[in-house]
Amino acid sequence: MNWKHGKRAVALGMGMVLAVAAFSGCQKKREIRSGEKDLAELTWYQVGDRQKDDTMVLEAVNEYLAETIGVKLNIIKVGWGDYSQKMQVVIATEDEWDLCFTSSWTNDYLQNAQKGAFLELDELLMKKGKEMYRRIDYRFWKAARVGGKVYGVPSEKEMANCPMWVFTKEYVDKYDIPYEEIHTVEDLEPWLQLIKEKEPDVVPMYLTKDYSAPAYMDTIVDPIGIEYGDETLTVKNLFETDRMMSTLKTMRKYYEAGYINKDAALASDDKCVKRFVTKGDGQPYAELAWGKDLGYDVVVSQIMDTQITNASARGAMTAINRHSKNPEKAMELLNLINTDEYLRNLLNYGIEGVHWHKAEVPVKEAQKAEGKPYVYDRKIVLDEEKSRDYSVPYWVQGGLFNTYVTEKEPIDKWSVFKEFNDDSKAAPSFGFDFNLEPVKTEVAGFRNVLDEFGNALYTGSVDPEEYVPKLLKKLDTTGVDKVMEEMQQQVNAWKQAK
Repeated sequence: MNWKHGKRAVALGMGMVLAVAAFSGCQKKREIRSGEKDLAELTWYQVGDRQKDDTMVLEAVNEYLAETIGVKLNIIKVGWGDYSQKMQVVIATEDEWDLCFTSSWTNDYLQNAQKGAFLELDELLMKKGKEMYRRIDYRFWKAARVGGKVYGVPSEKEMANCPMWVFTKEYVDKYDIPYEEIHTVEDLEPWLQLIKEKEPDVVPMYLTKDYSAPAYMDTIVDPIGIEYGDETLTVKNLFETDRMMSTLKTMRKYYEAGYINKDAALASDDKCVKRFVTKGDGQPYAELAWGKDLGYDVVVSQIMDTQITNASARGAMTAINRHSKNPEKAMELLNLINTDEYLRNLLNYGIEGVHWHKAEVPVKEAQKAEGKPYVYDRKIVLDEEKSRDYSVPYWVQGGLFNTYVTEKEPIDKWSVFKEFNDDSKAAPSFGFDFNLEPVKTEVAGFRNVLDEFGNALYTGSVDPEEYVPKLLKKLDTTGVDKVMEEMQQQVNAWKQAK
């Protein structure tokens, strides 16, 4: 699994019966307009792989949208590795499109908002998105603000950064490993050694090129940011912190001991590789999703306390093109998706009776969850064959809390997510946005340096004593000091204005 984006692999939504409207959509179906001829056509770019049944599901979606809000939707899916580059071209050439997926990790939300690619949404939200605006946690809207304005609609899901160690349960059980007590990189050592000695066919710590070592830092512009818990808001270079250097030395030690796969810096995930532990970006019940993807049970432990940052709260958003010809209809669509269970679950899972069917909740389980919000009286069962033909990243299209749960998931799953968000603490830097304009040339050079050294250092493939100085020297050449000075000035001004 590509654990950096492991959550992508899991579809957690549901669909509709074509002939009969279901759930909350039933009432809405009776109230919809008829005889709508002039439909507003909307094009929506989404990250993710094309599915065999995309056309089938979109036809059902468009039948509903035509009758409810007079919209015909065209969804263009772009693969994970190509999405950012594709959207740069789409935005630069001012192609005709209306909505796009954006985030802190692909099709960069902050940079696109700052350069004027996205439409300011504040007025439109109050006009066509008020119901959605009231439902979504205000902290998501806080993160969505750039220069005081909202440029994207957040998908309400887990809010905080929550890195986890992901252990194969078979070996945890076999050797009675106290996985819940394992948090730091250093905590892993005795168990990696044990697996190395006892299980020669197993990779003790399986890593890929997407792995990044725990940073304990809000990297506002990688690798520059502010350490978690630092109320002084001192801007630092990640690779100049004592904690990162210590972590990199430990990773090197593990690599030389044979605990880490030798191709880690270049590898893509191979699910056939037997592994004891790897790292994932987690959330409540993440082990269920990861276990489903891998085909065997896993258990998890948090690496550090959860931290809400702009980057974590911007993990999934939808923006409207500044040049859209139908911005009101685009906002109307987003509002409907985020408030209408019928439509949301159709987009998420596909068609009832084809991709899934209903499952009743056992009485005891329903009684246990009584009184909690975001609890449903039904679950769904995915069709083992057909659900493979429509499996989408569930957080790309909208929020999670009005989607139904699968048979093996608890009916209060989304209530637990809500509690997770409520209990998460905001990093001291939460709410600060760095204006890249004064140093955009310098920042653009960071990527090449990190691509050259980052993977090898994070996976222990090279000696940090030798290669960190080389990395720092190249960062100096790109103007890292100028970036840090500019960021510190902006942070200080932001702190004073709070």
